[in-house]
Amino acid sequence: MIKCNLLIVEDNVDLCETLAHVFRKVDFQVQTSFNTADAIKILHRGLIDLVILDLKLPDGSGLKVLEAVKDVDPDILVIMITANTHVEPAVEAMKAGAYDYIMKPFELDEVKLVVQKALETQILKNEVARLKRQNATMFPKTEMFSVNKKMEEVKRMIKIVAETPRTSLLIEGESGTGKELVADALHDWSARARYPFVKVNCAAIPENLLESELFGHEKGAFTGAETMKKGLFEMANNGTIFLDEISSMDLSLQPKILRVLETQCFRRIGGVSDIKLDVRVVAASNRDLQEMVNKGEFRDDLLYRLKVIVISLPPLRERPDDIIPLANIFIESNNREFNKSIQGLTEETKELLLNYHWPGNVRELKNVMERAVILCNTPFIQADHLPAELNDDLASTGSAAANGAAALANSHFGSLAEIEKIHIEYMLEQCNGNKSRTARELGISRSTLREKMKLYDIPA
Repeated sequence: MIKCNLLIVEDNVDLCETLAHVFRKVDFQVQTSFNTADAIKILHRGLIDLVILDLKLPDGSGLKVLEAVKDVDPDILVIMITANTHVEPAVEAMKAGAYDYIMKPFELDEVKLVVQKALETQILKNEVARLKRQNATMFPKTEMFSVNKKMEEVKRMIKIVAETPRTSLLIEGESGTGKELVADALHDWSARARYPFVKVNCAAIPENLLESELFGHEKGAFTGAETMKKGLFEMANNGTIFLDEISSMDLSLQPKILRVLETQCFRRIGGVSDIKLDVRVVAASNRDLQEMVNKGEFRDDLLYRLKVIVISLPPLRERPDDIIPLANIFIESNNREFNKSIQGLTEETKELLLNYHWPGNVRELKNVMERAVILCNTPFIQADHLPAELNDDLASTGSAAANGAAALANSHFGSLAEIEKIHIEYMLEQCNGNKSRTARELGISRSTLREKMKLYDIPA
């Protein structure tokens, strides 16, 4: 049975405890209440997915609790229990937002079946919403295609992490390398796939609003907080939350993220009680977080907690064997989008694509091919269908190669290794020892730079 946080509100103590025992046996987190007052308190201090609610309670009607449920969170499922032989009260409850009702006396299997159907309905609604979000982007998973060994290793790591129940993941890589797609794949390949996947671009939300967005707030927590608001962590319960560009998160908020990672608890702004949840946290950054830690711009304890597993995505220039296959995939998808029948690329176009340095990585390639398909009115995409910078980049590359060849011809160095060592030392000096910047200028990854520095005995 699908797990959930269940509240049972029933004044018959024996029946209440029996139901609680039945659902605890299938791994539900169960809370119980015997009256309306306690039930409403539980609703306001905890995370509840479903309520089994008696219509008649000693201190009032169950409809009062139903009203409180819908005020706290309209998405909470409510199944009413009634001993009344007349259906009018149950119909009234359904009109007020109850999912279903059960007549007393009932069999326990009947209750389990209704609960299961309610949860399946909720998951179906969440999946429809997820698919709508996914379809807003054309063919979102094609960018994960790769024949490159480095990317095959990335996929292997994603599958390993996906098999763990809650292990956090840190994704590193330049802008456009596909960090969000890695998070998508991790969620889709994990047991959490049927639960919510919530994406947060930390850089896109103002600092003064980010905490409220992530953790929500209680009614009256601050000026303008007229109702309770669920945060994104709460919405991601049982699923995955993706914190993109976490490097932009303010230092004052980082301890609260650390607390969620360590305790799986959080507190809404203005709240007085901790709320327990079960969520996998995936973070991504296009900046070197260790370097930020060294500068005091990022908390070291949060970095260590995030980097249980780290996936470093190679830039497109380090996986040239993927450029033409990806270009053809984008041509095919854009043919469907724009009702065209372009067959492929000319040899000149392939050369331009292979010689370009792709600072925007796979995202840039995707956009370049969309533009080319729109402009192309021939069977094959021509060089003049590509942006000018691709032609300019090839020209500058050729010029640099010619200058480099002339310099080597006049140099007294005896090997390519000597030239490479001196060039790395020169670039380190130009970048004031900043290894991340040096690696970018050299067009290699930071790990490759470290390996070469070790090989050539260049001081760190």
